[in-house]
Amino acid sequence: MSHSPEILCLNASPHLQVFDRPLLQFLAKQQPVAQWEYQQTPDEPCSLDIALVLLQYYLKHRGHPIHLIGHGVSGLLALLYAQRHPERVRSLTLLSVGVYPAVDWQAHYYAQRQLLPCSCQVLLTRMVDMLFGYTSQSMVKGLVNVLKQDLDNSLSPHSLVKCMSLAPIQVTVPLLVCGSVDDAVVDAHQLCSWREYFSEEAISQLWVCPGGRYFFHYFYSQQVGEQILNFWRSLPQHHSNPLPTALAAASALTGSTE
Repeated sequence: MSHSPEILCLNASPHLQVFDRPLLQFLAKQQPVAQWEYQQTPDEPCSLDIALVLLQYYLKHRGHPIHLIGHGVSGLLALLYAQRHPERVRSLTLLSVGVYPAVDWQAHYYAQRQLLPCSCQVLLTRMVDMLFGYTSQSMVKGLVNVLKQDLDNSLSPHSLVKCMSLAPIQVTVPLLVCGSVDDAVVDAHQLCSWREYFSEEAISQLWVCPGGRYFFHYFYSQQVGEQILNFWRSLPQHHSNPLPTALAAASALTGSTE
């Protein structure tokens, strides 16, 4: 049995972490789950490359490939990692990540900031309605604050100056793409277009949740968790050799044996 969890959930948005918890708690009842967090400070440049280097440093010490999960910008980070290091990824699960993977809630926010003559507070209130649907006035106030903190502290490739745009990315690892039927950020077209980029080399699946909008995995955590577990069960038994450690690689280069 592995000494470390084989499931890793990425989180590059610390103030949105609360919306991942119900799903992780559900999955943890079946298998141990680890979480990797990236904390962005105000003085640091927002760089996906820096985060990818740190993630690789964390994962290179693990002996076996892992099941990688990510929502929104954290899903984008997971996708880029799987593209660069497929040998370290057992499977990839993307939540609210469309075929154009840089499109997230912040991209929508900044696009509307440029179009609409309204304050940040008013626009964030509208974003709460788009992301969560109807809720009480007290909840709206709290969610506006959460979104404001995410704007200020998350690893985001978007700003008022420029929003990043990425072409579709194809990966060769088993891929599960999940979204919601009523998500205005990652809509049905963004989800269904993934099928054009599914790899023939690995199992790929698309699942659409009946509700929950952008944070559907919070509101439908059990249904999403069951889909993820079923996806993992559908994968062929993993019989690959353990990934080489730094010591093993050094031994191979010197020709030494034990």
